[in-house]
Amino acid sequence: MKEGNGTRLFINEVATRDGFQMESRFIPTEDKIALIDRLGGLGYTKIEVTSFTSAKAIPALRDGEEVMNRIARRPGVVYTALVPNVRGAQRALESRIDEFNIVMSASETHNLANLRMTREQSFAQLADVIGLAKHAGVPVNVSLSCVFGCPMEGEVPLAAVRGWIDRFAALDVQGITLCDTTGMAYPTQVGEICEAVMASHPALEWTAHFHNTRGMGLVNTVAAVEAGMRRLDMSLGGIGGCPYAPGATGNVATEDVVHMLQCMGYDTGMDLAGLVGTAVALEALLQHDLPAQVSRAGHRLTRHAPPPDFNDIVARARQRGLATKELQP
Repeated sequence: MKEGNGTRLFINEVATRDGFQMESRFIPTEDKIALIDRLGGLGYTKIEVTSFTSAKAIPALRDGEEVMNRIARRPGVVYTALVPNVRGAQRALESRIDEFNIVMSASETHNLANLRMTREQSFAQLADVIGLAKHAGVPVNVSLSCVFGCPMEGEVPLAAVRGWIDRFAALDVQGITLCDTTGMAYPTQVGEICEAVMASHPALEWTAHFHNTRGMGLVNTVAAVEAGMRRLDMSLGGIGGCPYAPGATGNVATEDVVHMLQCMGYDTGMDLAGLVGTAVALEALLQHDLPAQVSRAGHRLTRHAPPPDFNDIVARARQRGLATKELQP
């Protein structure tokens, strides 16, 4: 692994959409707004606030308009949301969204299971959304799911991934997010795919999005960064997941990834202490343990007091040392 040498990375928070939509308990609107406002001061480049899908499809985010309209907009932070169709796009525009995040899968089976459409049907629908965004002057990011594997199909051919990227690029989208939707990625694969697609469309804004299902989220993040990725999605506390990946845990935890990257010498622009404090507050809000580690263990240089009987231990160690010295010939 390489040292970061001050390389600037840009961090995107997805807990308030990708994470909250997986929670069984509805998070009160006021709490969502307060959390997003707190996150806005921690150094993020982008925050995915909510989703403009139907309330029936994702009841956990049925307050999307109210949340988007009431948050405090921080200068320099892009406030984005998932936009599934033209109706959702219209709602998003009325809520003064900064960016559309549109989603489809590189896997036909996953796209059908998740979106109830073939990939061609999804692309046609999203092309209309992109057209509306261009007319309104709002940038579009495409989150391409299952780039690194599908839990129902297995490997997803790189040619298929590149084909969909080419088609979206031809519609003049601003960015593409490569999503490890179900935590199937591994480091060498990540490096190869990231390098290949970035070389084919260097003008696009590229983002990597990893889940930690098999414990490889952190090392996959490093592989992506070393391949040239400079934008990263992550979720505070590690919340989130995918309903079509049995046994899946959540996204890579923001505080864990930021801690690792800062230790390696990368400039994330993030307030790590603020992240940890906000993660603790998030755990209380969600009323269950979070899978993140750094918010539990602290920074690697966190100091702890010795055991209560440490002075006695030292005294006995010195006595043993003296006795040993006396026995030397």
